[in-house]
Amino acid sequence: MTQKAIVLLSGGLDSATTLAIAHAAGFDCHCLSFDYGQRHRAELHAAANVAHAQRALEHRILTLDLAQFGGSALTDKGIDVPVGGVQPGIPVTYVPARNTIMLSLALAWAEVLQARDIFVGINAVDYSGYPDCRPEYLAAFQTMANLATKAGVEGQSLTIHAPLIDLSKASIIRRGTFLGVDFSLTVSCYQANDEGLACGACDSCRLRREGFEAASIPDLTRYLHA
Repeated sequence: MTQKAIVLLSGGLDSATTLAIAHAAGFDCHCLSFDYGQRHRAELHAAANVAHAQRALEHRILTLDLAQFGGSALTDKGIDVPVGGVQPGIPVTYVPARNTIMLSLALAWAEVLQARDIFVGINAVDYSGYPDCRPEYLAAFQTMANLATKAGVEGQSLTIHAPLIDLSKASIIRRGTFLGVDFSLTVSCYQANDEGLACGACDSCRLRREGFEAASIPDLTRYLHA
């Protein structure tokens, strides 16, 4: 008998690989994406394509207007997306409380579906500047989830899976390739245009390109300036 799982699906290569891992583990995957006011909304179209290609049981897109708060280059058009190279520290592309908000909504859906597993493509190696991409954060959220829900109180404990947490970008790409992920469907760029063409200069584009180079796998990313 298969188990249900919620998979947070952004449309990028990390979440696409995470979906493939969950599917390979035998889960019936219910994918959840968010239209949160991000400037790179092309990732939502990518998420839909990835969910369809990987035969997800269901894919939903929830609307949250985090642009009302701003505070991030991804949700505030007054803050430029950095293109000078990856720098130490917490970057301006960090969206305040984003993972907490998204995981909380995934938790709510998991309770309704009686799913006990949530998969998220968080990766601490390449995105160590984001405080909500750390293993200790995920462990704390899982503890909270099991304290705060009817399912948890009644002994139906929930597990947060982050299968990519300790992998390099190259390792993620190799794993996804092995599982048959079509990375040409994914969009990672922080300022991709409406057609999904990547800028090639933001932190996410740089990490993605370097990952394909290190993995010795052809990069099929479509760039605005090829």
